Amino acid sequence: MDLDSLNHRHFPAVIIGAGQAGLAAGHELARRGFTPGTDFIIVDANDGPGGAWRHRWDSLTLGKAHGIADLPGMPMQRPDPDVPASQLVAEYYGEYEREFAFNVVRPAQVTSVAPEGDQLAITVAGGAGRRDEKKATPTNVVIGADAVLSATGTWANPHIPFVPGIGEFKGRQLHTKGYTRKEDFAGLRTLVVGGGLSAVQFLLELAQVTDTVWATRRPPNFTAREFGTNWGLAVEDAVRERTFHGQAPASVVRTTGIPQRPEYLQGVADGTLVSRGMFDRITRTGVVFGKPFSDTADGLGPSSHAKLQVPESWNPYPAGTSIDVDVIFWNTGFRHALRHLAPMKLREPGGGILMRDEVRVRKDPRVFLVGYGSTASTVGATRAGRQAGRAAAAYLRGGD
Repeated sequence: MDLDSLNHRHFPAVIIGAGQAGLAAGHELARRGFTPGTDFIIVDANDGPGGAWRHRWDSLTLGKAHGIADLPGMPMQRPDPDVPASQLVAEYYGEYEREFAFNVVRPAQVTSVAPEGDQLAITVAGGAGRRDEKKATPTNVVIGADAVLSATGTWANPHIPFVPGIGEFKGRQLHTKGYTRKEDFAGLRTLVVGGGLSAVQFLLELAQVTDTVWATRRPPNFTAREFGTNWGLAVEDAVRERTFHGQAPASVVRTTGIPQRPEYLQGVADGTLVSRGMFDRITRTGVVFGKPFSDTADGLGPSSHAKLQVPESWNPYPAGTSIDVDVIFWNTGFRHALRHLAPMKLREPGGGILMRDEVRVRKDPRVFLVGYGSTASTVGATRAGRQAGRAAAAYLRGGD
C-alpha cells in the first residue's frame, strides 16, 4: 500500500509500528473480524520488516540475546544460533506480514497524533517521492482514525545521561544503537558504561581487540535466576506498579540482572567484567571517577566480588581517579518513543502515562500503548499486542 494514497483517508484503527507488539495487535484485530487495509492499517518507519531487530549488529545472534517470542498464529521455526538475529527476525516478520496480508505501509515515520474532534489526525512524514511543487521539502500525509495503537518501542529513543563535561570529550562517543562491529575499536581504550546484558556482551566482544574499562552506577547484579518465562514475568511485575500509577517506567537494568553463565564468570575472573564504579565528570581526554559504590542488597559490592573470584586489584577506583580513554561507549538503555503522542497531552506530572491496565490510557480511550512499561520485553510484547487488539476491537464496537 502506497503512503501517498492514504492522504486524508480514514480508518477505524491505525497501528504505529510493525515490530513484535504491532504485528501481534494486527493479528488480534484481524482475528476479531477487522480487515487489514480497510478496517485498520499498520504503518512502520523502517525500510523493511524486522522492527528494531533489523538494526542490531551482526554479532548478536538469538543464542546470545534473551530470545524472541513467537508471534501469534505462526511460530518461528527453530532459528540457527549462528545466523545474525537481525536477519532471522527480519525474515520471520516479513513472512508473518505476508501470511496475514498486512501490507505494512513503509517507510512511514509518524510525527504526531493529535485530537481532531471525535477523531484522531495522524501526521506522517512525506511519502516517497511526494514533494510540494513550490518547496524542496517533502509534504506530509495526514490519516484519520478512531483509535491509535502505538507500538513504537524504544529503539528510536536512545538514552545517554548527562554528565558534566560530556561536550568536552575529544574522543569518540556512541550509544548501543550506533554499534556495528568490534573491529572499529581495534587498538583503542574503550570505556563501556552501563550495567545491563548488552554492556556485558560488548565487553567480552571488545576485549578481543581493545583495552576495556567497565563503569556502572550500581554493582553489577549477577543473578543465579534462570532467564526463562518466570524471569520475564518477574521483571514485568517490578515495572508494572510504577506505570499503573502514572510514573515513568523503571530501568529494565534494575530488574533483570545478569545470568551466571560460564563465559560471564570467566570474564569476572579475568577482570573484564568487573565494574570500576561510576565517573562523575568527563574531561577532554577521559573521565574522573566519583565515590565508589559499596555493598548493597540489590547487587554485588566488593565483599561479594570474592564469591565470583574477582582479583583484589580490580576493585572500584577511588574517588578522584582520572583515566584517559579513546571511546566512551554508552550502554545506558532506551526510553519509550512516544514523542508523536505529545499533542494528546497524556503525561502525568511525574513524567509517566497513567494506565487503566497494561494497554489502555486512562486520559483518552482512543489511544492504546502496546509494549509500554511492564510489557516492553520480548516476553510481554506479544501478550500486549493481543490485549491491545482485543481492547481496541471492543472500543470500536462501542464497548468499554
